[in-house]
Amino acid sequence: MSQQPRRRPSKPYRRPQKDPVRILAFEALRAVDERDAYANLVLPPLLRKARETPDFDSRDAALATELVYGTLRRQGTYDAIVAQCVDRPLREVDPPVLDVLTLGAHQLLGTRIPTHAAVSASVELARVVLGDGRAKFVNAVLRKVAAHDMDTWLERIAPAYDENAEEHLGLVHAHPRWIVSALWDALGGGRAGIEDLLEADNERPEVTLVARPGRSTAEELLTAVGEDRGLPGRWSPYAVRLAEGGEPGALDAVREGRAGVQDEGSQLVALALANAPVEGDDRRWLDGCAGPGGKAALLAALAAERGAALLASEKQPHRAGLVARALDGNPGPYAVIAADGTRPAWRPGSFDRVLVDVPCTGLGALRRRPEARWRRRPEDLDGFAPLQRELLRQALAAVRIGGVVGYATCSPHLAETRAVVDDVLKGRGGVPADAEWIDARPLMSGVPALGEGPDVQLWPHLHGTDAMYLALLRRTA
Repeated sequence: MSQQPRRRPSKPYRRPQKDPVRILAFEALRAVDERDAYANLVLPPLLRKARETPDFDSRDAALATELVYGTLRRQGTYDAIVAQCVDRPLREVDPPVLDVLTLGAHQLLGTRIPTHAAVSASVELARVVLGDGRAKFVNAVLRKVAAHDMDTWLERIAPAYDENAEEHLGLVHAHPRWIVSALWDALGGGRAGIEDLLEADNERPEVTLVARPGRSTAEELLTAVGEDRGLPGRWSPYAVRLAEGGEPGALDAVREGRAGVQDEGSQLVALALANAPVEGDDRRWLDGCAGPGGKAALLAALAAERGAALLASEKQPHRAGLVARALDGNPGPYAVIAADGTRPAWRPGSFDRVLVDVPCTGLGALRRRPEARWRRRPEDLDGFAPLQRELLRQALAAVRIGGVVGYATCSPHLAETRAVVDDVLKGRGGVPADAEWIDARPLMSGVPALGEGPDVQLWPHLHGTDAMYLALLRRTA
């Protein structure tokens, strides 16, 4: 009778190790993917909940933040790399699996986490959130990703610059090709400038505070923050920049609404409108697209110092509520209403100053919302175009003769900036506007590289701000 071969004893099953940092990062990525959420809105509540557990500290929060934002910034590039390491089209990979893979790719190629630790942690995450079967697939793919460093991968997946400059820059700097093209057109110049801009889009922006005039000062904020954690703004007299890890909500002035979080470019736009010369009275101001309230709060404070009143209008009621909270406690007269700026709730010629910060693609804030670069499409421009033009037309109708309108947008795309203003002034699609340009550059005194005017385009790599655009117009008849 033949003897049966002895079977090796099977290894006891080992439960996967739950890593709270990577589970949190995965949950944030899934929310961005499944619900079209924004990371800057999803991540803070997840971090607050995690901090309630005793083992989750500030270093864990910093790592989770880096994993989420780093993965989202370079998602397109990581997708191209992962595509070289799987045996099927990426569209056939389940989205949760792809999130684990891109999260692992970022740890391997975009951080200093050792290779073995990045692969091991990603596989453990996959076991927890995907199951053991798909964890084996994650392990196999990430070991292929780990075979090369980022520079080598870019040489493999990106065409040479001389062959296809925009495709090369898009993969190297993780921007869709159409956005590279649009930014390059708006910026002008050669390769160095566009590379500096794309790289600036991939840097984590500083948190910038605004001291609301008459209620707080930059000096107060600097004292509260401390010299080791705060710096004065580069351009705005009301700005304070926080060092990495600074928590705005810990400051009394922010909790009390006397100060807020506001990009310095946004502050400069509000200040330029407030300081533009008007002829005659200067008592009635309008913010026609006021949500979520940053510019409105600064304008209301500036208006109060001059004895003027601000009307803040926002179409969406829940955003109008955010505006009301931002303005709460302002010492001067103001009002907040939920109204459509294309169907004004006010009489023509009612205001001395009007700001319309119009809805747009948001391509100027890709540092803060990195997922937007992969979510936006060129056809989105067509959806915004009629609204932007009509809001500007109605803003010019709302201001009196001799008054000033500021047209602002957080996008440098020429189709959302100069083209809109030119079309309205020349009457394309309507009646020519009785208005003239005001040179906005002198109203941003000390700010360099503002171009040929009369409008102004700010840039992350030149000014350390979001890419805000501002055109100032005076109503003439």
